[in-house]
Amino acid sequence: MNSSEVKIIECPRDAMQGLREFIPTERKIAYINKLLKVGYHSIDFGSFVSKEVIPQMADTAQVLEGLQLDGVSTQLIAIIANERGALEACKHANIHYLGFPFSISETFQRRNANSTIAQSVERVKRIQELCTQSHKELILYISMGFGNPYGDPYNPEIVSHWMTDLKSLGIRIFMLSDTVGVALPDTIRYLFSSLIPAFPDLEIGAHLHTAPHNWKVKVDAAYQNGCRRFDAAIKGYGGCPMAKDELIGNMATENLINYFSAEQLGPAFSIPNFEESLREANTLFPH
Repeated sequence: MNSSEVKIIECPRDAMQGLREFIPTERKIAYINKLLKVGYHSIDFGSFVSKEVIPQMADTAQVLEGLQLDGVSTQLIAIIANERGALEACKHANIHYLGFPFSISETFQRRNANSTIAQSVERVKRIQELCTQSHKELILYISMGFGNPYGDPYNPEIVSHWMTDLKSLGIRIFMLSDTVGVALPDTIRYLFSSLIPAFPDLEIGAHLHTAPHNWKVKVDAAYQNGCRRFDAAIKGYGGCPMAKDELIGNMATENLINYFSAEQLGPAFSIPNFEESLREANTLFPH
């Protein structure tokens, strides 16, 4: 990977999870199989969480069974919220990464994972042990990483504190998550320009939720200050159902593709296959 090349992570799980109407398993499989042909670095395809809380993801194991992974370099990410989910995910050899949402907002951590921050640290320790035993890698999403609407204490130094604490467990991938779309370009700029030099052994990416009118300034602030890993979802679908009643959408993949050059996207990225998956998304998601 050259210094300008980026990793794009497509997030159909994030796009689907808040939809009330259940998407049939076979349709999820067909859609993700199209995504697997695009050439993404990885795909956040599903989650092993409570079926009562996120019913849309109740069929994640069945979806995994239907994916066509032979000859595919794209790696799979499954989101988990506790040890039970991690144990389930670790049973599947085709899952490369487990993703855990670690909020630095006490209010949101209770709301999203039904635990305090201190309890979540203990969860992360046990989940990291399971990942090590199962030859998988843990990704930590620092949710509310750019601020929060709940009035909890926030400043960039809090982000740095938790990254210092959690990297000591052997975790190497951190995604700064703009869970409710509050990130300002100056905050994005400051975080990446300070954290990337401070943690040269870590991979620090951006999971940006954004309104359609201000996506570009956010991407620009992250990329120009060293970020080379971006989460996205086609058409900007989705958002966190535990954050607000009205979801703030994900970063739209097509915007990232327009922002970056073919060289930056890398030789494996296929625009024709992306366009095919975009057409599939237009029939899959409600408008």
